[in-house]
Amino acid sequence: MKVLHLDTNHPVLIDQLQKIGIENDIDTVTDKAGIEEKMAHYQGIVIRSRFPIDKQFIDCATQLRFIARVGAGLENIDVAYAKKKGIELIAAPEGNRNAVAEHALGMLLSLFNKLQKGHREIQKGNWLREAHRGIELDGKTVGIIGYGNTGKAFAKKLRGFHVTVYCVDILNNVGDENATQVPLHILQEKSDVISLHTPQTPETISLIDASFVKACGRPFWLLNTARGKSVSSEALVKGLQSGAILGAGLDVLEYEKSSFESLFENSEMPEAFAYLLEAENVLLSPHVAGWTIESKKLLAETIVNKIKRIL
Repeated sequence: MKVLHLDTNHPVLIDQLQKIGIENDIDTVTDKAGIEEKMAHYQGIVIRSRFPIDKQFIDCATQLRFIARVGAGLENIDVAYAKKKGIELIAAPEGNRNAVAEHALGMLLSLFNKLQKGHREIQKGNWLREAHRGIELDGKTVGIIGYGNTGKAFAKKLRGFHVTVYCVDILNNVGDENATQVPLHILQEKSDVISLHTPQTPETISLIDASFVKACGRPFWLLNTARGKSVSSEALVKGLQSGAILGAGLDVLEYEKSSFESLFENSEMPEAFAYLLEAENVLLSPHVAGWTIESKKLLAETIVNKIKRIL
């Protein structure tokens, strides 16, 4: 079997595939059209998010048996068409769920305790203790939207706090000892913190919009370590300005390119993003929640183990 790797990953991935007799080629520079020209020679591809695997690409890969994405989601793949062609789809949400959960918790605690603002003020020589009085997580209600791998991992991290945790999911009966599953309107009514852990689907694009914010029963803090397009930046800014949203921790942004490797789809800075950059109650990170030293290796190992199971 020949496998083409379209992105750079942890070396353990290729090392372990070689040990089971797979021939590995790496091409991280050729454009999509160039890759399509040679795809007929490969039975497998391993990608992150370099370019979309669409119908045209799949039709060029006449021997393709599997597509493995070193990450949690499959939104850059035409899943329906790949399945129609009998191609196995592999992802690795187990590989970075702990990293995402820790990042979400870190963002929340940083926002609650104004750590970013305090750091900046001290850099300016200002020692403003009362202005940086924080709030505690204990006693709060946390709502988790999307109770799969990362949602469950985040709920597990919250066990050390005296909090109430609700979850919402498209599947029934996914609640567990760490979170009680409720209808969305209950989560909106009762949550002090809302954290997104959903894949990108037509149903989750602009999930957090003006109507969602209006339906919430109290001002809340928003965390998004899932997909940027799940939050309408315009609605978020209006919520922050009105006080309906108390603050936001965003590891992902609506403006990210589909490759996740750069920010803007065009060179013009959106007005909403300019606001988020300056807001003291907003914490941003560059899509790195699942991007730890440990998760890089674990993602690769997860992909290898799943490939082994289908051979």
